[in-house]
Amino acid sequence: MISKVSLWQSLNPFLMLRSLWSHRNLIGQLIRREVGQRYRGSYLGILWSFITPLLMLMIYTFVFSVIFKSSWQPGSETPIGEFALTLFAGLAAFNLFSEVVNRAPTLILIVPNYVKKVVFPLEILPIVAVGSALVNSLIAVCMVVIGRLFLMGRFSPTILLLPLPYLSLCLLSLGLGWFLASLGVYIRDIGSGISIIVQMLFFLSPVFYPVDAVPEFYRRVILINPLTSILTEFRQSLLWGEVFDLQAWGLWLVFTVLFAMFGYIWFMKTKKGFADVM
Repeated sequence: MISKVSLWQSLNPFLMLRSLWSHRNLIGQLIRREVGQRYRGSYLGILWSFITPLLMLMIYTFVFSVIFKSSWQPGSETPIGEFALTLFAGLAAFNLFSEVVNRAPTLILIVPNYVKKVVFPLEILPIVAVGSALVNSLIAVCMVVIGRLFLMGRFSPTILLLPLPYLSLCLLSLGLGWFLASLGVYIRDIGSGISIIVQMLFFLSPVFYPVDAVPEFYRRVILINPLTSILTEFRQSLLWGEVFDLQAWGLWLVFTVLFAMFGYIWFMKTKKGFADVM
């Protein structure tokens, strides 16, 4: 009877949200501490959140737009400034995903005291990772908005739709965060494999190219990747002033919600053995 109740509690999304909501103050404190510690002791502090993506953007733009003569619209030349913003909008979304997924396998391993000596809600650690990555992503988005105002003199009201693809992106990242954080405790070298997979996804997602530029046979494979839809929605709402397909977004949202629930259930069921393994 107890196991049935425990299973029901894991499957019930309202009980899951209530449990996580009860730790909201702790989650907020850990996110603030993590963001602050990232740049503590450096001379430029949080300015590195602006400098680092700008430098990477300059390199990517030079390589793909100047050397390879890439254009976002096949058959027409895309101005370098517009190409850079389009690229940056995709990076703002993908970097959130990659930061969470790359960190996830070691989230529990780096805090053994939380597992062995302290009664601590370990399930909030992937949420903290998503929150920290979200701060950096929002800084990048602000830079895209400023760039759009500088180049085009205005911004579109469709930017108000940006929280919708952000929601799908955070749920997808959170689900993977819970799953990989647990798996990383039992399989220590999974982090190396995950970093390779993330690099593959970097080029298999439309970060540097539009979906229409992919040959039709391979395009079906690219469209299976949920990041494809999310990156497109980011650009539509941020740069192009387009209302993205809300029905398609709704379908992906259902998928990411279920995926996040699966990750949470997996984590809660496997965390009982963390102390024994560590």
